[in-house]
Formats: sequence, C-alpha cells, structure tokens
Amino acid sequence: MSQLQPLIQRQQMTKPLLNVQDMQIWLDKVVAWGQTDSPDTQKDTSLHLKKLSSYLRELLTHINNTSSTSETMKTLPSIGQFLGRLCWNPYVTADDTSRSLLFQCLWGLFSEHPTNAVERKANQWIRKVLCQLTTEEDVVAQALMKSMGIPPEEYHVKVLKKMVASLQEKIVTNCNSLISINQRCSCDSVRATSEACVPLVACPEAAPLIDALLQRPVNCVRAPLSQEFLDAVSSAYSSQDLSLEEQSVLSLWYHSLPSLEKAVLNLLESVFTNSGSTPQKMEEQVAQSLLLKACAQHCSIFLVVNDIFRNFLKQVEANECVKSLIQTFTSCFLREVALMQPQKCVPLKSFFPQSSQSLLVPLLTLPSDIPQEAWRHHLNWLSGSLQRVTEEEEEADGDGSGSTRRQHKVFEAWFLLVQCAHWIQVTVQLLGTSGCEDCGPLLWLLTFYHHPTNRGHNRALQLVHVKEVWDHLRSLFSISAHPFPVDYLQSLVTMLSPQPQQPSASPLLILSLLVNFAVFSQQSLSGSTRILQTVVDRTGLVDEAARILSSLERRLNEGRLSEGTNRVHLRIKELQKALKHMHAEQKPAEKQAHTQTL
Repeated sequence: MSQLQPLIQRQQMTKPLLNVQDMQIWLDKVVAWGQTDSPDTQKDTSLHLKKLSSYLRELLTHINNTSSTSETMKTLPSIGQFLGRLCWNPYVTADDTSRSLLFQCLWGLFSEHPTNAVERKANQWIRKVLCQLTTEEDVVAQALMKSMGIPPEEYHVKVLKKMVASLQEKIVTNCNSLISINQRCSCDSVRATSEACVPLVACPEAAPLIDALLQRPVNCVRAPLSQEFLDAVSSAYSSQDLSLEEQSVLSLWYHSLPSLEKAVLNLLESVFTNSGSTPQKMEEQVAQSLLLKACAQHCSIFLVVNDIFRNFLKQVEANECVKSLIQTFTSCFLREVALMQPQKCVPLKSFFPQSSQSLLVPLLTLPSDIPQEAWRHHLNWLSGSLQRVTEEEEEADGDGSGSTRRQHKVFEAWFLLVQCAHWIQVTVQLLGTSGCEDCGPLLWLLTFYHHPTNRGHNRALQLVHVKEVWDHLRSLFSISAHPFPVDYLQSLVTMLSPQPQQPSASPLLILSLLVNFAVFSQQSLSGSTRILQTVVDRTGLVDEAARILSSLERRLNEGRLSEGTNRVHLRIKELQKALKHMHAEQKPAEKQAHTQTL
C-alpha cells in the first residue's frame, strides 16, 4: 500500500509518458493479488479498481502514441506480464470498465502487419488472451475475433463462475458449521467477500454468490454484510439490473432499512397513483407483494412497515385510500401468519407492542369467527373500552398532566381500529338494520373511527351530527310512499356536502350509512335504488358509493351472513348496476362539458 501512494500522487499530475517504475509498482500489486484468494486480497482489489482503470487509460494513451508494438515493449518490457495477469484476475475482468480498457490495450498492441518475430509472437499471445475477454454478448469483440480468425469463447465467464461457486460453497459450509449462536462464526470472510462483490452486483454470474451472502443464517452476527454491498445490491435490484431469489429479497430488506423503506413507499405510491382501483384489486396488489411474507417471517420487518404506516397516517388522517391499504395489508398479513408452521410463529402481541393488549385480541378477531348474534355485544364492548381510553385523554387535557402520553395511547387505539376496520364495516351494517333500540355505542364507535381526535372539531358535537344523520336515514328508508319527499332527499344531499368552517360528520361516514341502509333496510329495492341514485348524483359521489358496495360485497362473501343472504346479494348487484349505469352516463356529459369549455 505504501508503494502505491507515490504512484497515486503522480497519476494526479499530467505527464506525457509512462515510466517503468509506474508499471513495476502496479505489476507488484497485481502479482500480490494473484498469489492468494483471501478476503483481504478481494477487498484490496475492489478498493483499487477505479485507480487501476485510471492507470489503464494512461497506458492506452501511451500505446496509441507509440509507433509500434516493438517500440512499446522496449519502453515497457513488463507490459505483457502486467496485462496478462490482469486478464486472469476475475475481479478485474468482471468489471466492465476495466475489461473494456484491457481489451483496448491488447487491441492497440496487436500488429495487423507484423514486421518482426517480437510482433508475431505478441500477436499469438494476444489472440490467446482475447479469447478470455470475449463473451457472446460483446458485439465488438465478436467482430474482432472474426477478423482475427479466433472462435469466441467465454473464458473469463467460466473463471468468474468457478470463483463464485468456490466462495459460495465456502460461505454456506462455514455458516452451516455453527453449533450455537455463541460460537464464533468461522466465516470471518463474509464482510470482506461482500465488499469484493460490490463491483460484481450487476453481473449475472455473481447472482449465486449474492444470494448466498444474503441468505446466510441470522446467527452469523459476527460477520455482518458491508453497507456498500447492501447499497449496491439494493440499487441494482431497484433498477432491475439484478435478479434475486425471493428469499434473498426478504433477507435484503431484513439487513437494509433503506431498501425496506423504499419497498413500503413504493407500495404506498402505487395506492395513490391507482386511487380509483376497487378494494378487490387493492387486495390482489397487496397479496402479490413480498412484503407480506417478509413481515410474517421477521417480526422486526413488520414493526418497521407498521411504523411507516403509522407515521404516514398521522399526516393524512382522513385519507381513505391509506386507511384502506393499512386495513387490507393487515388482513393479508394475518392470513400469511396463519399459514406458517406453528413452531415458526411469533405471538401476535409481539407484532403489536404499542397496542393495548386488552383490545388486541378482540379487534384482531374476525367477524366470521364470532356468531352473528354476538356481533352487537362484541361491538358494544369495543366501544366502551375505546371510550374509556378517550375519556382518560380528556381528563389529562383538563388538568394538564401527561396529555402527550394519553394522546399517544388514543392514537394507538385508533390505529389498531384502522388496521381492523372489518369491525367498523360490521358496525355500519348493524346500524343499517337496527330499529329504535339503543345504538349509542355503535354510533360512538363509528364516529371515533372517522373523527379520532379533537383537532378542528369536538368529538361530542360530531356524535350529535352522526345521530342526526342516522335518524334521518331511518326515517327516509321507512317511507313507503312514492315519490319520496323532496326535502328529505335534499337534507341528505346537504349533509353530504358540508360547508367550510361548519362542523359536520364525515361525508364518507354518511355515505357508508346510506349504502348500508340501501342494502339492508326493508325499503323496496326500487325505492332504495332511487334514493341512492338521487343522492350520489347530486353530490357526485358515484365512484365512492361503488367502492363501498364493492367492499361490502367482498366482506360478505368471506364472512357469515346466514339470514337473507340471497336477498342481500341481489340488492347489492342491482345497486351496482344502477351506479354503473350512472357512471356510464356521466362520462359523455363530462366530455361534452369539457369540449364546450375548450
């Protein structure tokens, strides 16, 4: 290393010719690289590749400025040995830049019309070495080999594959030889090997070695992968320059937090860019994500993913697309965990350490796992438990003690409710079928889901608005006379079109109640269809109503609905047809309006 320092300093200055001393210093370095295949050698080769490329550029300039090969070999007698040793170094030839410069240097030394024995012997040697640098994908090399009468061979690829296989076997063997987690890992070369792999991450031949490094057992904690390697692999995988096995991708996320964060943000971005997608399509998209399997296998990955969702939701509290994604992801995740072998399962409370343990199991329990007649009792208990949490927050706000901690507790309770929003869907369903019995707990639970904090609104006042909406819908859907009173429908339209600076219930809350009344009430199908069509047409909420219907249909298909199943599904189908017809009619009108505006 001390010998190279003067050389590096000299290379920073412009000089017309190379000298023998420069060549000798680099030759000594290359000879040392070839004497052992130790981790230190691999690391040293990787660290000096850029400086080597810089020197090869100067060497190429020197060759091109010299009159003949004989003259070049007089001034640099060791050039053949230097280039030859580089050609047999798989770490150098695997690097595109270094291999290209080597190729050009050899071509510059080749004499088309040799005039002496030295040049003829050099040509023979160059033909042999060029075979090693040639691949079928290298179009320029193929043309040159053809003109020289040399058959293309993938010599350097074979050497690289052999080297990769050897390192791969060494890593797997050493890691598997561990008896216990306390035993020192004999694979101390892991970090050095990962560093040496950095220039190779885009080489298909190196993929098995990269997979072996990433899939090392977790008990190899004494030999962590280098951050440079993880960053290079993450970048190559993101840009699709590297193909990894499924388990390797999961391991990459486990070892590299930036890579995992990027995968989660990509999923969030896809939801925003496809905001018009149906709940079924969103579930299909989430189910195809490897993040589910990664979260099920590694609790730490789930905690990171959940924390990203948590922080994102704090910023976009009312964004229904994000809330729907969180619920869908949690639901798919729980199914993935259920498929795992019992001995590999982690207790569910480990995945939700910030959630109230008393609320965790009741919320994670699916409605299909509870008899339908017990739903109301279950929801009343959930509502009462959540009310107590919010009351504690309000008391803390009143006396100024521990308000931040209480607010965090309320948020965590609400976040868990968002993750388990299947119970909110059941709540709305029951409110759409309920009579005059006390529905206060259900209304409070629905209000808390849509208005979890007192920021910008008073929770008690919101509950009053929601109760008014529910009473209004019960009255509207109990009317048997047709046509319906205009003032009833107009009042509902006004509720769905809140005025700025005026506190009112969430439009989506009202729309959810409206759709569930249309599906579950005893109002005739024609009457329910007319009410829904009129309201959503005047408010422009056709797409939103269609998504609520689609989500409701999907949940009913998965759960238990013993009473009136055929009737409910028939009403959903007819309501969907009506909304689809409205949507089709709106498109030409929008197009015509756009044309007139232009």
